[in-house]
Amino acid sequence: MGQLVPEYLVIGHVTRDLIPGNGWRFGGTVTFSALTAHKLGIYVAVLTSSSTPSELERLPQVDVRNIPAENDTVFENVYTSTGRIQYLRSVANYLTPSELPEMWKHSTIAHLGPVAQEVSPLFLDQFDCAVVGVTPQGWLRRWDELGRVTPQALSEAEKILAGASCVVLSLEDLGGDQRLLDAYAAMSPLLVQTRGVNGAIVYNRGSQHVIPAYEAHEVDPTGAGDVFATAFFIRYHETQDPEIAADFANCVASFVVEGPGTSTIPDRDQVEQRLRKGKLRKAD
Repeated sequence: MGQLVPEYLVIGHVTRDLIPGNGWRFGGTVTFSALTAHKLGIYVAVLTSSSTPSELERLPQVDVRNIPAENDTVFENVYTSTGRIQYLRSVANYLTPSELPEMWKHSTIAHLGPVAQEVSPLFLDQFDCAVVGVTPQGWLRRWDELGRVTPQALSEAEKILAGASCVVLSLEDLGGDQRLLDAYAAMSPLLVQTRGVNGAIVYNRGSQHVIPAYEAHEVDPTGAGDVFATAFFIRYHETQDPEIAADFANCVASFVVEGPGTSTIPDRDQVEQRLRKGKLRKAD
C-alpha cells in the first residue's frame, strides 16, 4: 500500500448514510469520487478513517489506506414538509498529513473532500500535484449537541481557496448565501458552482461562464456534486480548459442521478457517447 504514485488521490471519510427502515449504504465524497475515477479508468488512492471496511477496499486499482476508528462517520437525513434536516450521528478519526504515504504526495490529482471537518487544511501544503482540487462541503458544516447540521463560513477561507488549483461547491453548501459565493470566487484561481439541473457556473479569474446540464431522468441526486467534481478535476487536468472540463463533468453527473447511490456511475465509453448524442437542458 502506498508504493505506487496514484493518478487520483482523494482524502476524507467514507460515510455510512442511514436510510429509512434501519438500513444504510456507503456514501460521502470519498466513495463517490473514488468510484467515479475508477470507472473512468483512473488508478485511485484513498486516505480515510472508518471502523467498517468499505466497498472500495474490494476493488482492483483502488488503493485504500484506512486509519482504524472506533466509530464510522454516520449521517442521517430526515425529510419534513419544510425540507431536509441532516444529522451527524458519529465521526471517525481526524485525518492529518502524518498519515499520508510519501509516494502519494506526488499524485497527479489530489482531491480534498471533507464531509465533517475531518480533513486537515494542512494537506494543501503537502503536494506537488498538477491539480489540487477541493470540495469544501465538510468544512462548511457545523453541528450542535444533537448532531443537527447547519452551514457555516469557511475558516481560513482565503488561505484554503487560494491554495487549491480549483474548488467545486454549491450554493446550498453556503446556506444559499450568494454574497459569500461571490467572495469565495474572488479568492479562488478557479471555482465552479454546481447547480443541479441548471448545470454549472465556472468562475475563472473574474469571468463567469454558464455550462448547461444534460437531459437525464432523475431518480436520486445523492452524490452528483461529488461525481461532477471528480470528473471536472480529471478532465481539467487533461485539457487545462475549465469550460470543456465542466461540460464533461455535467455529462458524467447526469448518469449518477439516474439510479440510486453509486449504481449508475458511468464508464468513459458511456460518457463519450452522451457527449456526442446527449441533449442539453435549457437553464432557468
